[in-house]
Amino acid sequence: ELHHFWGTRWQWRGWWHEGVEDDSVGESDIISTVEFNHTGELLATGDKGGRVVIFQREQESKNQPHRRGEYNVYSTFQSHEPEFDYLKSLEIEEKINKIRWLPQQNAAYFLLSTNDKTVKLWKVSERDKRPEGYNLKDEDGRLRDPSMITMLRVPVLRPMDLMVEATPRRVFANAHTYHINSISVNSDYETYMSADDLRINLWNFEITNQSFNIVDIKPANMEELTEVITAAEFHPHHCNTFVYSSSKGTIRLCDMRASALCDRHSKFFEEPEDPSNRSFFSEIISSISDVKFSHSGRYIMTRDYLTVKVWDLNMENRPIETYQVHDYLRSKLCSLYENDCIFDKFECVWNGSDSVIMTGSYNNFFRMFDRNTKRDVTLEASRENSKPRAILKPRKVCVGGKRRKDEISVDSLDFSKKILHTAWHPSENIIAVAATNNLYIFQDKVN
Repeated sequence: ELHHFWGTRWQWRGWWHEGVEDDSVGESDIISTVEFNHTGELLATGDKGGRVVIFQREQESKNQPHRRGEYNVYSTFQSHEPEFDYLKSLEIEEKINKIRWLPQQNAAYFLLSTNDKTVKLWKVSERDKRPEGYNLKDEDGRLRDPSMITMLRVPVLRPMDLMVEATPRRVFANAHTYHINSISVNSDYETYMSADDLRINLWNFEITNQSFNIVDIKPANMEELTEVITAAEFHPHHCNTFVYSSSKGTIRLCDMRASALCDRHSKFFEEPEDPSNRSFFSEIISSISDVKFSHSGRYIMTRDYLTVKVWDLNMENRPIETYQVHDYLRSKLCSLYENDCIFDKFECVWNGSDSVIMTGSYNNFFRMFDRNTKRDVTLEASRENSKPRAILKPRKVCVGGKRRKDEISVDSLDFSKKILHTAWHPSENIIAVAATNNLYIFQDKVN
């Protein structure tokens, strides 16, 4: 029966791999964020070494129809460098925390990238012509002797090999005391926000030396600190509305029309705790690691350690849908706490029509949930079972009892292999999954 579910029809399309073998992954090669642009033609990844790699989708060709949708490297550039804060004696990592694309206005592409402290606006543009025939310079760029210039030349543009240039256009720095965990571009395309543990700042793209503080939850006495901001995002259509999630498992919807400082939320989403499930780990696993508006703007999706929840903006007291991502780990929380995995921050994404959601798990597994049919599937991103255009087999985890031959025991899961970052093409069934330093791109099987 599951065979009719589209989730079993994902095909492997190719990977990008920078390290040598999986065992010797350099820390700097680990992918830390993945993001499609608004058309899905480009896909950007950021890594712990501060690099941004942009992939471009192949155009369809008549003689190679099977190459539809292959992504090849388009541009690679160093976005952030390691820095040192001399006042606080702190090293600032170059790791790219998030990338967000701006909608395309002209031939160039623009994207925001951020590490813990500094947001940068990058312009990525193509050059395939160069000017020749300057009056004051020779062809090598050296200045000519003015006495030798006897006639006026008209410069001409000559074709050259295509060059893709990435240039930093703006640097938004020195506005965050704590580590930036999210950035979000507003639907007015003039402003964006950056959020850290205790504050959210609103920036104008043209102004780098000042930002407006729109949320500040820092208590007067830091000993009274009970929660931190974990993620924040603007509404896709209403430029005055945004949400942010907290380590206490709550979501606040704020309206910037109500006041300049949005310390008082307009809506507060929280699910009352089930007392029978209460344990030492309850607070840790209820912390929300990601929050995403649906494309329609009607729903928000949140990811905590064990579940994905979908909330209707018109209902604050409980989510309308709850999906168990890896409920079999409930009995393993003690060892996951000891090896720090319980603090892993998994992201979640919607498909283009908001009908399917995807999020990651351990052992290089990722999960998909169909909101209409309520079916779900577990798939694995691994090099072993990935031949080009091979169809992915659904995976099953067994808990105790007898293990069937196609099942994996919960005790043999590899917790060092985790899918934290995923992205879904805005209009097609193409997904990008980051597994350590490998990027996997899968697409729905084309008959």
